[in-house]
Amino acid sequence: MSLNDPQWGKRPGGGGGDGPPDLEEMWRNFNQKLSGLFGRNRRGGGGAPAEPPSFKQLGGGIGLLIGLILLLWLASGFYIVVEGQRGVVLTFGKFSEVTNAGLRWRFPYPIQTHEIVDLSGVRTVEIGYRNNVKTKVLRESLMLSDDENIIDIQFAVQYILKDPMDYLFNNRRPEDTVMQAAETAFREIVGKSKMDFVLYEGREQIAVQSQKAMQDLLDRYKTGIIVSKVTMQNAQPPEQVQAAFDDAVRAKQDLERQRNEGQAYYNDVVPKARGTASRLFEEANGYSQRVVANAEGEAARFKQVLVEYDKAPGIMRERLYLDAMQQILSSTSKIMVDAKAGANMLYLPLDKIMQMSGAGTLPETAVAAPAQPSEAAPPAAGARSRDTLRPREREGRP
Repeated sequence: MSLNDPQWGKRPGGGGGDGPPDLEEMWRNFNQKLSGLFGRNRRGGGGAPAEPPSFKQLGGGIGLLIGLILLLWLASGFYIVVEGQRGVVLTFGKFSEVTNAGLRWRFPYPIQTHEIVDLSGVRTVEIGYRNNVKTKVLRESLMLSDDENIIDIQFAVQYILKDPMDYLFNNRRPEDTVMQAAETAFREIVGKSKMDFVLYEGREQIAVQSQKAMQDLLDRYKTGIIVSKVTMQNAQPPEQVQAAFDDAVRAKQDLERQRNEGQAYYNDVVPKARGTASRLFEEANGYSQRVVANAEGEAARFKQVLVEYDKAPGIMRERLYLDAMQQILSSTSKIMVDAKAGANMLYLPLDKIMQMSGAGTLPETAVAAPAQPSEAAPPAAGARSRDTLRPREREGRP
């Protein structure tokens, strides 16, 4: 039977078969189910067909259904804000209020909506690489230093949020803003630094300076973001010049090692030399003071002798002569005296005389020994020779 047949849907008997379903029977079944749903199943006796529901009956069921839907709609306005987060309520897309942690309610959509902003969570942005330093992004990592060398740098930026309103409304893509600000700050700092400074001793200093410059940019853009830490993951020259750069690094390490060895040798030798110099200086100073003191003492003694010499020149000359002879003869053990008036030479064994005088006994033979040669000569001549010897020796003194 085709759908254009006017008898379609009015199969006699309503029984089963291969024909199309009876629409009136389907309508009756639907009314029975709907009446059973609302508790108003009215069937006439003797299997009479059920009457279609009235408008009042349908109105009560629809009202209950509408009330249930309205209740669910109002309940959809509840939301929960976890500790460390903030809720931002929007009324028809415009900012309304900021809510703290707890169970909150707002007017359901489409009147009001809310956004949950996590202020305590730490977010990370990677510049120059993604997930691993081996997966480089050369467009971001290659930078030019002040001495016109290319450096491959990978670093990470960690940040938190401080103002949910600025974070949501002042920037469309905050993460891209942080990445661009970090790249700008790093390129500025690296562009003002030497290559060796960036690769070695200045890594921490560059990270601190770039963090400050990055924070200034983000505050100028009013992003509501605080940069908590900047970490340099890797800094090296490009792969094309890596071998040559490694040679330069090894040479620099050798230079640093030799410099340290030289410094150690300097620390060992210089203090010893300074100590020796200080000791010699102190000894020279002591010697100088001793010589000066002795000279001053001799000068003072000479002045005293001069005063006495002016009083009695003859006696002082005799005394000075005796003192000089005593000083000279004290260091000799034998003396030969040439008597010009006689033909004999006197011999004084001073060493023997000093030994005997030290022993406390002075035999007469020792005293008389020097006089034996003089006894052979005439007494007058010996007296004259002794008398003439002394003044001649005095006169012969310089």
